[in-house]
Amino acid sequence: MCFDGASNALGHGIGAIMVSPDGNHYPFTARLNFFCTNNIAEYEACIMGLRAAIERNIEILEVYGDSALVVYQILGEWEVRDPKLIKYSDLVAELIKEFKEITFHYFPREENQLADALATLASMFKASKEAEIMPLKMSIYEVPAHCCSIEKEANGRPWFHDILEYIKNQSYPE
Repeated sequence: MCFDGASNALGHGIGAIMVSPDGNHYPFTARLNFFCTNNIAEYEACIMGLRAAIERNIEILEVYGDSALVVYQILGEWEVRDPKLIKYSDLVAELIKEFKEITFHYFPREENQLADALATLASMFKASKEAEIMPLKMSIYEVPAHCCSIEKEANGRPWFHDILEYIKNQSYPE
């Protein structure tokens, strides 16, 4: 699981992605309609992902996040000093007990692009409480939908005729 939070002038959003052992990606995202710091958004994203894993009866989980503060606080390597984060840290500690095996890893923001994109999208997109937005499906296209292969122009000359004439004569067409 990868997680990320985003706080900006437009709002606050969180994203998490479950990646199955066979490489399938399952995205989760939510908009936070309350004020929070970026660190709170990061904890919210982690908690959302952990809860999603628990709901799916996942017993062994590797968790990756690009927030050094959150990851190292969860690992117990850094002390939780901000009073607003203590309850978040406690909740994560309770959720961790639901797993047979769980590991947390910090990794650079460049490697967390999908979770970051989901969090940013949620922070920028305003929806009513009643709106249900279906899961995103992202495809990867290797070729364009329409290929512009121009063999000859309307005047019967090849598409590169004017370029070739300019190179030969150093003059523009009339």
